[in-house]
Amino acid sequence: MTSDSLAWGISKGIFCMKGKFSGGARAESGADSSPTMDKVTAISIYVTYGLAVFLFLLVAAVKVMLRANNTGLPPALPVGKVPEWWYRKIDLIGAAVITAFFFLILVLNELEAEKIKDYQITAADLIFNIGLQFFLAGLVIAIVLGRVSPIRWLGLKWKDWPWVVLIAPVTVLAMWAIFAGLYAIGYDTLMESLDVKQVQDTVELINETKDISVLVLMSITAVFVAPLCEEVVFRGYLYPVLKKFNGVWIASVVSALIFSAAHGSMSALLPLFIFGLALVLLYEITGSIWAPISAHFLFNAATVTIQMLVRFDFIPEHALK
Repeated sequence: MTSDSLAWGISKGIFCMKGKFSGGARAESGADSSPTMDKVTAISIYVTYGLAVFLFLLVAAVKVMLRANNTGLPPALPVGKVPEWWYRKIDLIGAAVITAFFFLILVLNELEAEKIKDYQITAADLIFNIGLQFFLAGLVIAIVLGRVSPIRWLGLKWKDWPWVVLIAPVTVLAMWAIFAGLYAIGYDTLMESLDVKQVQDTVELINETKDISVLVLMSITAVFVAPLCEEVVFRGYLYPVLKKFNGVWIASVVSALIFSAAHGSMSALLPLFIFGLALVLLYEITGSIWAPISAHFLFNAATVTIQMLVRFDFIPEHALK
């Protein structure tokens, strides 16, 4: 499992908006056709988005009412090492736009499922996707840039950066242990009973494409682009905005819900939610975006490495089941 199926979903959604799939166009990458989103997955992700929005609005409303009835209360003491004082109410619009963008991608993927099911992703598609992910990360940086420097905002001058050598592998091993626990209690059986696709699109692409350029670009996206850009967007911007108006606990849950739903996979929904919470925890404990980036990087790199070993027959596929 990787946390980069977001790249695949964005690509397909953008193709829908560009009208690229009219007539069932088919590229010669040699990969199997991209799977459509089943109804169970779509409904589950819609519900996840809805739950995230509901929790945010509910807690925000309660806080407003409490503040209105207790005007003499002092401001709440800061929690954790992720500051949020430079965020403003206008940032709620930014957070809403980011969330709406990923939700729109999901809707387009479902509505255009029949048109995109026979499409095979190309190197050009992945290059466009990489550019889009950097654009999103650059956009949130531009929003904050006038108020605070990126170094201070994201904690880039992290004095304890050597700790990533321990933090990243411990986080990945902990995630694998949790995922193994989910497997042990029958999570995969539940997904099978719901007839939900269990292999993420990204993993399937890495395993099956015959186009080396696609394989290389997808690996680069998974290992380098996704950890950097997703952390800046989700943990660097979205999470602290939610923390500003909801507090650390609800912000952690809501941002993790959006992070997991944005990847568009029912089978990965719960695992990625847990991973999203872990990444927020790392950010709060260290105060530096380098901590979640390193864990995210190693998580995806380990998964891609294992899938490559399976693809080229160094590891039998049944060994992963």
